Parts: sequence; C-alpha cells; structure tokens
Amino acid sequence: MEVFSPVKPTVLVIDDSPSNLSLISGLLKEHYRVLVANSGIKGINIACANQPDIILLDVVMPDLDGYDVCEYLKQSPSTRNIPVLFLTSRAEIQDEKRGLEMGAVDYIVKPVSAPILLARLQTHLHLVGIDHQLRTNNQYLELEVNKRTAQVKAIQEMTILALANLAETRDTETGNHLIRTQLYIKALAQHLSNHPRFADYLTPDHISLISKLAPLHDIGKVGIPDRILLKPGKYLPEEFEVMKSHPTLGRNAIDRARGTMEGVDTDFFIIAIEIIYCHHEKWDGSGYPQGLVADEIPIPARLMALADVYDALISRRVYKAGMSHAQAYEIISAGCGKHFDPDVFEAFNAIQSQFIYIAERFADTESDIQAKEVALSGVLASVAPAV
Repeated sequence: MEVFSPVKPTVLVIDDSPSNLSLISGLLKEHYRVLVANSGIKGINIACANQPDIILLDVVMPDLDGYDVCEYLKQSPSTRNIPVLFLTSRAEIQDEKRGLEMGAVDYIVKPVSAPILLARLQTHLHLVGIDHQLRTNNQYLELEVNKRTAQVKAIQEMTILALANLAETRDTETGNHLIRTQLYIKALAQHLSNHPRFADYLTPDHISLISKLAPLHDIGKVGIPDRILLKPGKYLPEEFEVMKSHPTLGRNAIDRARGTMEGVDTDFFIIAIEIIYCHHEKWDGSGYPQGLVADEIPIPARLMALADVYDALISRRVYKAGMSHAQAYEIISAGCGKHFDPDVFEAFNAIQSQFIYIAERFADTESDIQAKEVALSGVLASVAPAV
C-alpha cells in the first residue's frame, strides 16, 4: 500500500561559516528540505531560483552582510513574501531592532537552541500557510468580484441600448444616430479632459459613463404621441409644448428607477438624468425645460447638446435630406455662446475631423432609411398633413 508523504517545506540557510551550515542542516534535515549558501550573493541567487518557504540568515558575512541581503530580498517582487529569520551572534538590542525594521519576522541569537529554532520555524511556517491561504482566497474573491462587476456592466449596457432602441423604434431617427452621438460625445469629453474648466470632472470613469449613457438622451420621446413625435412639418405652439415635455418624461422614468435602488451607482443615475433632462438647455438660458444658464447646465448635457444638434443637422431623415459638414459647422458656429458652451464649441472646432469620420463611418445607408420608412409607414400616413 502506498503511503502519502507530504512535501517537506524548504528552508534556505545563508551563512559564511561551514560549521554553522553543517550544524543547522543537521538539525533541520529530518523535518525540512534544506538548501545552503555560504555567501550573501549565493543566497540571493538560490532564493530567487528556488523560492524557499523560509530563510535563515546570518548577519556577519564578507561580501554582503545579512542586512543587505534582507533588504534586497524584501525589495524583489519574487522574494519579498518569503519570511526571513536572522540567525546571528549579534545580541545587541539595536541589531535586533534593525533586523526587524528591515522586514525580518524573527531574530534568533547564537548559539542555537535546537528546540527553540525548530519551534520558531514551525510557528512561522504555519503563519506562511495561513498567509498563503488568505492570498489564495483574496485572489479568488477578486476574480469573482471582477467577474460579477463585468456582468453588471454588461447588463447595464444591454439595458441602456435596449431602452434607447425602444425609443428609437418610435422616432424617425435610425439606430445609427445612437452610435454616432455616443462617439461624438466621447470624442468631445476626451478632448476637454485636459481643459482647466473640465479636467476635474472629465475623469476616465466619468467619460466612460457619459458615453455609455448618451443613447438614453431621448428616452422620454416614448411618452410623446405619434401625431406630434412623427409630424414631418413645423410644430404648432401647443404641439411644441408637448414635444418639450420629453426631457421631463425621461427624467421621471430614471428618477423612479433610482428610487427603487437608493445608494446604488449614484453617478450612473445622476449622469443619466443630467443628459436626459438637460440636453435641450442652451448656454444663454433660452433652452428648456428649466431655462438653465451657462455653467448651471451640467457638463454631460452641454456635450450632448452639441453632439445631438450636429447629428440632427447632418443626418438624412425620412422627411428631410442631411446637410453637409460645412453647413452644419456654420450653424453650430453661430450658436457658440448662445446655444453652446464656447469651450465645448472650441473642442468641436478642434476635432472636426473626428466628427466627420464618425459621421461617415456610421452613416445611414439607403437601406437604413427605407427600413425606417417601412417601419413607420402606417404611422407616418396617419400623421401626414392633408393635401
């Protein structure tokens, strides 16, 4: 019958005295796998190559003394977690203090007492086992947390896109509008992240959330009647008032969701509401629904305002042709300081090539427009003005 034999822990003994190496090896070999080094340099090399479970280290050695060896081992990522026990004839308090301050776990004075040495080794190896188990558990928990976090983020993004696409099915805009505005707003935010007015707010985490939540900007349109939402001509004053309620409808929907999840991902809900509720505000206070002025308008909404207007201007719809970039630029330029934050406009001005690339890369094709016309044909007929 085969008997299980556990692997013995490995002890590295570093001492320049052959008699000390022989003595310590003799004491330990029954219980441990023993490695020896007769100099500090050899000890470091053996420790790095073999990763012993624990190290017994002399202080007084000719090439590198024990303190130098300990310092090196504690600075190296591959050996910093190996416990070091000083085993030395230096018995002064300051020597022991220095050794422990350098990261050693124990300080044993020669001549060696075999029972004390074995007991100390057993204690520290037991602590090594506990530490290893804790590290393993922490690594497992970290992997689980990362896995769950990734799942939550995936669910978030899926939910955002599902809600945004639901709103898009009732609008004349195509799904590519959501992609384009998401990329425009991300490009603006990244460009402004080094600007003194925006740097503190536009951190990588905030930029990620803003671009992720941008597709929700018109979610409130789900609550607008088809006869108004899909009307191809100009709105009557009373119709426009109804249309202007969509930011509030969207804000209320997100606010109700936030109320059921109090304290969960606060920035997520705050930025979502800022984009949805405030992206029709204008820099000069003439926007809606609140008539906010200048810096009263949240940063995500200021970015969304320009991205949304630009895309509305250059995009073809079932009832209109799209403008050229140059035409859209002239209109947005005229809105600098009126509709748009001047610094957001300057960012747009600086990265026009990125906007053009995004617009061309995700342009609506003829089939996209035809598919939208088919999807809305019945509704469009019912809301078309009488001839």
